[in-house]
Amino acid sequence: MNPKLKAHIIADWRGLPEEPFPKNTAKAPGPIVEKLLASLGLQQRVREDEIKSAWSEVVGDFIAKHAAPATLAQGVLAIHVLQPTVHFELERVWKKTLLTKLQERFGKTTIREIRFRLG
Repeated sequence: MNPKLKAHIIADWRGLPEEPFPKNTAKAPGPIVEKLLASLGLQQRVREDEIKSAWSEVVGDFIAKHAAPATLAQGVLAIHVLQPTVHFELERVWKKTLLTKLQERFGKTTIREIRFRLG
């Protein structure tokens, strides 16, 4: 039905002056939620949780058993490693490979650097 005709019929039925229906101004919640998360500082936490949940898939079972991501702050991913020998191996041999894999998955702006810590 024509919106003007519909507005005219309803206005006549109600006995009120004729006013057209307002346009639909609804917006998708995605951009609004992203702005809200960023303003509250929660966007970083969401990315951190995504990294933690995908950790074993990205790095493999062996590394996932001996190391786990702890925090992500200003593009630096801190990873806790259980054993000193694994820490040495990750720091000297696997660091560049792991950084490349993580950057491919989550973006270079999200993860700029990896730091391994015992504990």
